[in-house]
Amino acid sequence: MQSAKPVSRLSAALPFLFVFLWSTGFIGAKFGLPYAEPLTFLLTRYLLVLGLMIPLVLLTRAPWPGDVRQVMHIGVTGLLVHAVYLGGVFMAIKNGLPAGVTALVVGMQPLLTACGVGLLLGEQVSPRQWLGLVLGFVGVSLVVANKLGDVPLAAMLLPAIAALLGITLGTLYQKRFCPRFDLRTGSVIQFLPTAVVTAMVASATESMLIDWTPQFVFALLWLVLVLSVGAISLLNVLIRSGSAVNVATLFYLTPPSTAVIAWLLFDETLGALAVAGMVLAVSGVYLARATAR
Repeated sequence: MQSAKPVSRLSAALPFLFVFLWSTGFIGAKFGLPYAEPLTFLLTRYLLVLGLMIPLVLLTRAPWPGDVRQVMHIGVTGLLVHAVYLGGVFMAIKNGLPAGVTALVVGMQPLLTACGVGLLLGEQVSPRQWLGLVLGFVGVSLVVANKLGDVPLAAMLLPAIAALLGITLGTLYQKRFCPRFDLRTGSVIQFLPTAVVTAMVASATESMLIDWTPQFVFALLWLVLVLSVGAISLLNVLIRSGSAVNVATLFYLTPPSTAVIAWLLFDETLGALAVAGMVLAVSGVYLARATAR
């Protein structure tokens, strides 16, 4: 009984650790994008992840899925969560869409997920969860309201919308078709097709030149080790153990968390409206994640 408490506390802390790590992705993009085009940046990131995970898989003799269909399902989730979501976010920020606006668009994921879980997964969304989802969205809107500005939203919004669809469909697809797989071999299966597709698009649309400054190297290593290995592994664990709605609501905490990190690192202001939005977002996540025992 005594050993169960630390395990329980660790499980309870995992969602908050995931939110913090996931939030730093916007900061890493801000550090690195001035020195490389978005898809070239991401392709370099994916290749480094594969360079780390393939030897790890071989050394630890990690098990591969025994079913070809399972391999295909895991590969599809990789394309949606990495190629489409990350590609859309990086392209939107590179094209001039403020990170706050990008976060707001992607922050619609919990609502979009809630609309799809009944049809695709058979999960029911309670009235209390719907209230939490709406509160969370209002809170996110308040956090990024002062960052909207006069932005030409037409072309720049399209990559952000693609990112929203990618992370939503990727989460639902993984929960439906491949919720459980070895994280080591699963990472290889996810990132391999992602790297191939990203390389094809990058070679056709970008110069693929990189300015290897210390700032770019730091951003690249952070995104590889902390995001692609750490945060993605946590996301896979959370999808495996929780409902799709509960996992999706965590993304409501990303814009407030990003705002706090940006305030600490870049001295960006946090007004009363943003603080009120954070309180609403956290309250919404609490309501949406609360399930009947």
